[in-house]
Amino acid sequence: MSVPEMNRKISSQLELFFEFMKFEKGLADNSLVSYHNDLNRYAEFMESEGKTGLNEVSRADVRNYFRALFDLGLKQSSIARNFSAVKNLHRFLVFRKMSEFDPTANLDRPRPSKKLPVVLTRDEVERLIMAPDTSSELGIRDRAIIETLYATGVRVSELVNLRKRDLIKSENVIRVFGKGSKERIIPIGEVALEWIDRYDSSVRSKTGQPRAGTDKSPGSDLIFLNFRGGRLSRISVWRMLRKYSKEADIKKEIHPHTLRHTFATHLLEGGADIRAVQEMLGHSDIGTTQVYLHLDRSYLKEVLDKFHPRGKYAS
Repeated sequence: MSVPEMNRKISSQLELFFEFMKFEKGLADNSLVSYHNDLNRYAEFMESEGKTGLNEVSRADVRNYFRALFDLGLKQSSIARNFSAVKNLHRFLVFRKMSEFDPTANLDRPRPSKKLPVVLTRDEVERLIMAPDTSSELGIRDRAIIETLYATGVRVSELVNLRKRDLIKSENVIRVFGKGSKERIIPIGEVALEWIDRYDSSVRSKTGQPRAGTDKSPGSDLIFLNFRGGRLSRISVWRMLRKYSKEADIKKEIHPHTLRHTFATHLLEGGADIRAVQEMLGHSDIGTTQVYLHLDRSYLKEVLDKFHPRGKYAS
């Protein structure tokens, strides 16, 4: 297992930690794979935040990272595993005198917020969709990603694993494998399909050839790739959406799950049956879907407060 392309100092710090866990701690292979996956993602995030070494990470950076993991929809058990890996990494760096400060010291394990999920208005969605510069190859890919997220309500983990064979254009549907590899079929609109086609024909086909013999090989049929021809990471999608939300002057803090929440809420506001929305989202329990009914009621109450003669904000 190797460390992906990243800052040399960060990658060397990770390699030393992985060697320590393997040879001195005798960690089992399965556990090592988990450490690699979790900490490579952590390092990628910190590098994107401008860190040139993991010894530069602050407590605020760690909190921001775990907030991003919640935003990406990771389960509580995955968050706990990631937290343990990050704590062990920083303890190691201090122990080996590669860092003077452990940003995870006395830091409680992050817990999910109880707040209702953030939802975009139709105007905000339109501004976000229009933010990518589609005269560039990157902009075409990003527009296709945003269109797909809003058109289908898929989780970001499902988006990055979508394959060409899962796109059934003749039926205007996509096949998605969700949590527990549970399969579901979701309708997808013509606009999203058109942008996927445009990306596939004008951008993806020219993506640099990655290493052969891996899932990143030229034969891979993943729909969305990074610009090295490899698998697109969830953190990359999160970072991309954050960038475009700023460019679109959206004040809300958004993430990939925001478009999933918005997809469901806009369907229910438009009169969709909650069972149909449950099926498209892949919720096993309808109680999970019902949170969007509460969001819809909040929206209606907001309208009443603002526009009714006896409303809170009416003039």
